[in-house]
Order: sequence, then C-alpha cells, then structure tokens
Amino acid sequence: MKTDQHAGQMNHRDDRPAAPLTLEGFSVLHQMFRLRRASWRELTASQRAEIARTAAATLGAMSDREDGESAAFAGLGHKGDLILIHFRRSFDELSAAQVEIGKLRLCDYLEPTTSYVSVIEIGLYEATVALYARLSEQKIGPRSPEWTQAVEAELAAQRQKIAPRLFPKIPARRYLCFYPMDKKRDGADNWYRLTMDDRRRLMHEHGMVGRRFAGEVTQIISGSIGFDDWEWGVDLFADDPVVFKKLVYEMRFDEASAGYAKFGPFYVGIRIAPAEVERILAV
Repeated sequence: MKTDQHAGQMNHRDDRPAAPLTLEGFSVLHQMFRLRRASWRELTASQRAEIARTAAATLGAMSDREDGESAAFAGLGHKGDLILIHFRRSFDELSAAQVEIGKLRLCDYLEPTTSYVSVIEIGLYEATVALYARLSEQKIGPRSPEWTQAVEAELAAQRQKIAPRLFPKIPARRYLCFYPMDKKRDGADNWYRLTMDDRRRLMHEHGMVGRRFAGEVTQIISGSIGFDDWEWGVDLFADDPVVFKKLVYEMRFDEASAGYAKFGPFYVGIRIAPAEVERILAV
C-alpha cells in the first residue's frame, strides 16, 4: 500500500515516534573467507594438517561456549570457501572472537571476501501500536516521563517473554542461507513514509508467510542499521536447502517484499564440525 500525500503529511504531523519498539539480543558477526590455494599448496601435507588441527581446536572451543557461540560452514560458490558465524553478548566480545580467528596461522592463507555486523532484533509492531494507542487514550504525551516509563515497562515485559529468541543457540541444522536486505526509499515506494499502522499490517502479513514454513526452517533476523551497509541481515537454517528457495520465492509475493524490499547478495553454506576444517581445505 502506498500512502497519498495527505496521509504522508498526517503521518509527519503525528507526534508519536515513527520507529517501532525493538528488542535486541546477541551481537552477530559473519565472516566469509576464500582459501588462497596457490599459497596453501606450497606447504607440505604435514604443515597443512598441523595448521588445520590448530584451527579446528580453536573453532571447537568457540563452538562449545555456553553464552554465545560460533559455527563454521563450508561456503558454496565463488563468494567464499569458509563462513564463520559468531554470536556474542557484546561488540567487545565479537572483537575478541575476530582477534582470536585472526591469530590463527590458517588466516595467513585465507582472504576475507566480506563480513557483516549486526544485532539480533525482534520488532514489536503489534505491541507498539497497541501501547501507543493506549497511551494516547490516556492523554499521555510522547516522550513525557509517563510515556517513557510505560515504554520501558512494555519492553521489560516483552524481553522476559521472548528472551530465548534474543539469545539463541546457532540452530544445529545442516544448511545455511544468509542475505542482507533493505526497505525501499524510492520515490513513492518509500517504506519510511508509511504510517505505523500500515507497516504493522504489512509486517503481520509477511510474518504469516514465514509461519507456513515453521518446522522446516529456522529464521534469525538481525538489525544492522548504523552497523553495516544494509539494514537487516537474515539467517535461514534448514535440513533441506530447497526450503530456502521456496520460502524466499513465496515471500517475494507478499506486499511488504513485492513493494518495499531490496535484497543483497545471498551466501549458502553447509554446516561443518570443527574437526572437518581440514577436509574443506583439501587441495
């Protein structure tokens, strides 16, 4: 749905915050690497094996953490041979993970192809619209002390309710599909000119499509506005990679995607145990 000029002006005059409330969880770092095969082949088989074993030990420890873990994937296609995903409690812990990977001798033979920084995010469109309507009925003005107190109470209640979704384990499924995305700001197709109610409705319809794939795919959305070149990162995990195609294709037809979504590059990988690192580095 595209708003007309009058609706846009009405939304502009609305004193309520335009952005929905959100909850944030784990900080997330994706790292993609390509193996420098020419340099790697110059090593002896025993040297390669020792470097791979050291890397496997480090990745094993990083994947066995209780509070924020790491996972490795063998990348498919020319975009990279190795994909690492790190979930941590803070950007400082992400930095420590990045440094730990960088200290590996294996990194002398890996070329970074890209990376992505984000924070697990859950948007609260439904709760936001309901809360703001209630506060308006009570004649509580936006950003007043009473308004701020009510918002903080709502966030605390929602955070307690959905804490496992904010700080999850990396799903133990065989296949990964990761892609970044934006909402359009192209002339009349401008997501950020829509009213809160319109955006809430469109996101509800969008979410209903995803629910049809519950059990087949696990989705983790992370926010990256202010952190990276796109606005959100999407991780899909499944035991059958064809589900990625079916889900993304079906979602292209809902109004939120068809009218307002812009997709970045897609990265697909196969989950590997740390001990399998040597196998994917075979030359």
